[in-house]
Amino acid sequence: MAAKILVVDDDPNVQRLLSYALKQEGYEAVVAADGAEGLRLWGQEEPALILLDAMLPRLDGYQVATRIRAEEGTASHVPIIMLTAEAEVEQKIRGLRAGADDYLVKPFHPAELLARIKSLLARFAPRDTLVGRPPLGRVLAFYGAKGGVGTTTIAINVAIALKRELGRRVCLVDGNLQFGDHRVFMDLGLDRKSIVDVASAPSIDADLLRGVLVEHDSEVDLLLAPPSPETAELVTKDHVAQIVDVLRGMYDFVLVDVDKRLDDLNLGVFDAADQVYVVLTADLSCLKNVRLVLETLGHIGFDAERVKLVLNRSNAFTGINAKTAEGALKRPIDLQVLNEYRGAISALNSGAPVMLTKADSPLGRSIHDVARAIDKAVAGAPAAATAR
Repeated sequence: MAAKILVVDDDPNVQRLLSYALKQEGYEAVVAADGAEGLRLWGQEEPALILLDAMLPRLDGYQVATRIRAEEGTASHVPIIMLTAEAEVEQKIRGLRAGADDYLVKPFHPAELLARIKSLLARFAPRDTLVGRPPLGRVLAFYGAKGGVGTTTIAINVAIALKRELGRRVCLVDGNLQFGDHRVFMDLGLDRKSIVDVASAPSIDADLLRGVLVEHDSEVDLLLAPPSPETAELVTKDHVAQIVDVLRGMYDFVLVDVDKRLDDLNLGVFDAADQVYVVLTADLSCLKNVRLVLETLGHIGFDAERVKLVLNRSNAFTGINAKTAEGALKRPIDLQVLNEYRGAISALNSGAPVMLTKADSPLGRSIHDVARAIDKAVAGAPAAATAR
């Protein structure tokens, strides 16, 4: 389970900042506005760690720490980090004597606080408590077995759902280098930088990518395809491999929307991906393509467990239902997105993705369920190894 951290501070701004930072790292935050409430929540919530302001109404932080140490005895020990605006040595000594395990002077950098939290949790927290969020940095490839099955729509909206609904750090890469649609579907102009700006640089690193990535209104960062097809040839398989590798270290999830060619560049993306989501619809020509894709990946030694099938427009009447499709493919459909064709087309034509403007619609809820399933499955899986 995620570690629960009790924040005891009477400043609402500090409460919000600390709660946000903790939740971004995967912790559960519980907030108290004074010392007496903090002491009560310590007994009620049994937090894994306490962030305790020194100067509090009713009971100050020193009194709270002293009471906790007296009442918990030797059977348990909740780590306490004392927070104060006083930098004098005497105040630090007073906090440590009261029972604090560590001491931070305001203002402090969130990264330093999180590092100290992780260090203390590693020393004192039960082994079944997660020290922050699980290490993600996962790469997901979205591949359409046929044009028009909605791969780009699903990739864009799943990315937004992972960011806005689940709080993950997400980068979306338009891997359809010749005819990428992310600029159109997300209402972005041709003047934005693209993957070509990365490929033409002498070396690829995080600083370079930060200068090229485009932050969308959804707060998802985008690496766009070239604005014109003729420049796509400047981006090679090696470029893409380096880019994906660097992005993996910057984000929880990197989603790559690839085109339907099984060339070296796309197979390189598949190799780097923790999961490949093959998007299909329930029609004969698409099922034929999916079967061929699965056979081809099997022939080159690609791990079948890393391939997941996503049935789009699952409730559309085509004469072929999900069960029939599974029988034809001889494997289960892993995820389904329901059919709301008018809403999807309207969102594409307006450049406003469904998960940004109509997340509570039936289609939005369906995509949210897919994103949650992906987050749950991928976060608990080991990182991908090269399959080919």
